[in-house]
Amino acid sequence: MRSLKVLILEDNPFQLMALHQMLNANGVFNVLTAESVEAARQSLASKGAVDIAICDLYLEQGDALGLIRELAERCQAQVLILLSNAEPDVLEGVATMARQAGLNVLGCMPKPASAALVGQLLTACQERLRPSAPTTSWERVCQLLGATESEVQRALPVAGQAAIERCASTWFQPIVSQAGELQGVEALARWQDPERGLLLPDEFLPLLEFAGLEEAFTWHVLEDALRLSSRMMQDTGKVLPVAVNIPGRMLEHEHFPQALQGLLQRFAVPAHCLTLELVETCRLKTDSTHVTGLLRLRMIGCKLSIGDFGVGGTSLQRLLALPFTELKVPPTFASGMAGDERKTAVVAGAMSMAGHLGVRVVVTGIETTADRDAVAALGPAWLQGCFIARPMSAYALAPWIAQRAQLSA
Repeated sequence: MRSLKVLILEDNPFQLMALHQMLNANGVFNVLTAESVEAARQSLASKGAVDIAICDLYLEQGDALGLIRELAERCQAQVLILLSNAEPDVLEGVATMARQAGLNVLGCMPKPASAALVGQLLTACQERLRPSAPTTSWERVCQLLGATESEVQRALPVAGQAAIERCASTWFQPIVSQAGELQGVEALARWQDPERGLLLPDEFLPLLEFAGLEEAFTWHVLEDALRLSSRMMQDTGKVLPVAVNIPGRMLEHEHFPQALQGLLQRFAVPAHCLTLELVETCRLKTDSTHVTGLLRLRMIGCKLSIGDFGVGGTSLQRLLALPFTELKVPPTFASGMAGDERKTAVVAGAMSMAGHLGVRVVVTGIETTADRDAVAALGPAWLQGCFIARPMSAYALAPWIAQRAQLSA
């Protein structure tokens, strides 16, 4: 077992000492202990991030949930183990919150903890830990770009752009009305790796972001999406609306709306046919910078979508404060909602709220007939998911559209 660094947050001194001894007995000696949230913050500030945080949920002083979110936001821990005898639904809710914030939740340890369970969790933890050293990340960046470290160090933008042109691809997933009419497509980023095949965004976007190439990649996807829309307009005479994910930091560039408008004009695509989807809206600020950036995009005619509503810190306050035109219900809530009353309640609430605000709703993650029918029972919404159509290449999309038009004729 490799050397681990662990934080224990436990306000019972006897249980704290017992846990510390159990970790030592399992060969873990780099242990930070804290009896309060403030003590945990100070320990992390002075001694650095940990591999594992073992957190008691119920403390006499301090907010354990707030600390858990800080651990994720500040990258101060990789793995979380909950320490509590709370009710299962409470534990499930906390675990979901922590996962959505970015932590690996290994499980829950009832109080008082047992040495055997501590050993099992530590063993399982080895499989969850990710490499975090910058050198390792740069090695992975070089592997992704198919470039040597010297090439990357000498001219990263050039090597990055070449790799994007060579390996990046854009797939598209249709969005339909409840009547089955095509309303548009969402552009989905992919990366063709020579050795591992087609990679999904979770596998390559963090590396591009680390290397500062995320914005260059976003422009590549925007071009692919608008090129498709333009070609469909030329072939069918009808405009195909497209939705593209963009990182929130691009809103901070004053020139972004103007450059985007130039790209729309280049492909002769009306701005109202482009929806810009932000999936990390918890990072958006309701101050002048981000609000101004969003308003500029609305002023040139683009639509704006909250892509992670209900997760990652996105709240009703942000929906009210920022000029969004669309709310996307993520698969977290929609997939399997037909058999889950809690998911159904969340989706129903989001749809009702959006209706009152005059905001369009797209329910994503529709995987079954039952899920589609469950949404239909709640009211009007657009639908997206593998039950409607799986993501496909631009080459495969045209026949899919033609076939669907024949079926509906």
